[in-house]
Amino acid sequence: MYIIDRFEGEWAVITTNDRKTFHLPKALFPAAKEGDVIQIKVIVDQAATVQRKDRAKKLFDHFFDEEE
Repeated sequence: MYIIDRFEGEWAVITTNDRKTFHLPKALFPAAKEGDVIQIKVIVDQAATVQRKDRAKKLFDHFFDEEE
């Protein structure tokens, strides 16, 4: 469980069940208030990951391509 403990400037301070804390941008929680329980879900965007890797490879190849 994740709870919004408080807001500090532009940051939301999130507390876990085992009393660990971490910060996330306050902008992610426009309607939330202190004490609200939140759910956090992380999804890997496979298509964007592939595109990013392809672009990085193209840049690498462009700058380090050996011409004969």
